[in-house]
Amino acid sequence: MSKLMQSRIFFLVLAGALLLPGCINRQTPAEKMFGELEKVVEIEKTFEEQQDPLVELEKKEKQIYEEIISLGLKEYDKIVSLADEALEIVDQRKKHMDKEQESIKASEKEFKQVTGIIDDIEEPGLKKQANTLYKTMSERYKIHDELYGSYTKGLEHDKQLYGMFKNKDLTMEQLETQINKVNETYEKVLKANEQFNAQTEKYNTEKLAFYKEAGLKVKSGKNK
Repeated sequence: MSKLMQSRIFFLVLAGALLLPGCINRQTPAEKMFGELEKVVEIEKTFEEQQDPLVELEKKEKQIYEEIISLGLKEYDKIVSLADEALEIVDQRKKHMDKEQESIKASEKEFKQVTGIIDDIEEPGLKKQANTLYKTMSERYKIHDELYGSYTKGLEHDKQLYGMFKNKDLTMEQLETQINKVNETYEKVLKANEQFNAQTEKYNTEKLAFYKEAGLKVKSGKNK
């Protein structure tokens, strides 16, 4: 069963980006939008902080799962001990994933503030870019909702699986059925993960293009 998430590269460009000296008292709509988009970057730092712990927990759980399978259901006491350890990891993964989702939801709430700013943009070309940017980011949030939903379902299937390992009367047929459920769910997770990463990259590119079109001189960096 392959559940290990592959290099999660969720990030937003321009964390800590700085507007070079300009008019502060009278901000243009583009400058106001810059400020809002950078607030979104700051909010998602909590999201980013969940990535490494999640990957490490997934690796550890995968090792435990492989050890359980290698025992072949013969050493019951050892299997029960390992299953309990795996269940604790599943709970920890749930906490990190919930924090990730909370961060994304807070980011989405802040991002919606740009709608009023976009309405104030007068240049047709720049307004079109801003609307495209908004559409891309909105789709990114939608994909993450799907990712979170599938991941949460995967965690539920994991708990059921490790609970089954503690059943002395477990049959191979029951085990195979549950493992298939787990694998099918995590295939959806990986697919949503890839889509999310792609949408993030698209958003980053469009955001830089918007800044350039607006004449905003920025110094950029990347969040990891």
